[in-house]
Amino acid sequence: MKRIVLFLATNLAVILVLSVTMRLLGVEPYLTAQGLNLQSLLIFAAIMGFGGAFISLAISKWTAKKSVGARVISQPANPAERWLVDTVARQAAAAGIKMPEVAIYDSPDVNAFATGMTKNSSLIAVSTGLLNSMTREEAEAVLGHEVSHAANGDMVTMALIQGVVNTFVMFLSRVIGHTVDRVVFKNQEGHGPAFFVTMIVAELVLGILASIIVMWFSRQREFRADRGGAALAGRGAMIAALERLNSLHPHPLPDKMAAFGIAGGVGSGLKRLFMTHPPLEERIAALRARSDRVD
Repeated sequence: MKRIVLFLATNLAVILVLSVTMRLLGVEPYLTAQGLNLQSLLIFAAIMGFGGAFISLAISKWTAKKSVGARVISQPANPAERWLVDTVARQAAAAGIKMPEVAIYDSPDVNAFATGMTKNSSLIAVSTGLLNSMTREEAEAVLGHEVSHAANGDMVTMALIQGVVNTFVMFLSRVIGHTVDRVVFKNQEGHGPAFFVTMIVAELVLGILASIIVMWFSRQREFRADRGGAALAGRGAMIAALERLNSLHPHPLPDKMAAFGIAGGVGSGLKRLFMTHPPLEERIAALRARSDRVD
């Protein structure tokens, strides 16, 4: 229930902020009696598309902490927390970024995630289940994977990609709706029900296609973060960590955080197109293939 309330509250806040922004910018209604005002429509789509993506990114650390109940380690309370903070500090320095916030959350699930507005204001969080189920070498590789996400600027890149596809989906769906209303239903003044019905259907279809693009980029960044983890903690340790994750069958994070965890869901067929993460077997094979090429 807490996660549902949090999801609804944050989305309502995003809509409110974007609505005020459009009013302050004087964006005119894109629907007119004569048709579509394409300039106003493009501005509307860009504000809603990019605005939603970047507001979500801006509050991602707060949302993440609330979603999983993560506790930021300001002062290590035990040797495990001290090791965690020291390891992230060392890896962040090696990756050339500022020290991230380090957090831990109580969960038997084996997972970790990185998020944040920029690479120099990131959050690295791990579950107690991961620390209890992995060796120090394996856990260090997982931390290297997450630090690499931050150093690569993956959070910002994903927000940009999401903003672009959101903008195109909102723009094209309304253009399609307008075209059907005018050409098929011969409505020459204002906009009838056909516009709104077609717009909704087009937005759903285009949104699904856009999600395939976004998820493809998400999977590619996982391979890159694995390589980064291998560079920071050792290729053998990274492979061992992924093998351990594969044997433990970790559960994904809450939907809003799923793309940020080291382990995502599994799927086949069409479902595979919407996976945020490649199968662990493929990630392990990719690292081994690079090792063979180096050798």
